Amino acid sequence: MELQNLEERMQKTIDVFSQNLSEIRAGRANPSILNKISVEYYGVQTPINQVAGISVPEARTIVIQPWDASVLKAIEKAILASDIGLNPNNDGKVIRLNFPELTEERRKEIVKDIRKIAEEARVAIRSIRRDGMETVKTEQKNSEITEDQKSDFEDKIQKLTDKYVTEIDKMLENKEKEIMNV
Repeated sequence: MELQNLEERMQKTIDVFSQNLSEIRAGRANPSILNKISVEYYGVQTPINQVAGISVPEARTIVIQPWDASVLKAIEKAILASDIGLNPNNDGKVIRLNFPELTEERRKEIVKDIRKIAEEARVAIRSIRRDGMETVKTEQKNSEITEDQKSDFEDKIQKLTDKYVTEIDKMLENKEKEIMNV
């Protein structure tokens, strides 16, 4: 039984969950919401952060300063085409993204969304646990491991599962606080 393999899969689930949380707009300017936006640059789709400097001069503003002024319109177009829900302000040199104040209703919607994402992550962790448990049962059935080893592996798999589900819960709690206290 490869416990390390199960742990790596669980860690990847946590990494994906963390990435998903970082892309959620919480009223504060967070450059990671631009991670999935690509710009056509000399005929190639290129991530924004590879064609421009991205900074956060104020809590509710992101400034995108392209290294090549000719790509300014393409960046603006890509942001408008994306689903981040922000209108870029182009002054000819830089693009500013202003984050509006979140209403209480919108914050509650965002919290619901992140709870769904957290539950999907928990389900993925439990699915990995189930795969591990089935592998252990199969190995025991095929006399590759003893009954005691099977029990030991099941305990270790459950502890791994509990550890990662707790980590998801902590990340969810922190993100909820961030959103509700913005």
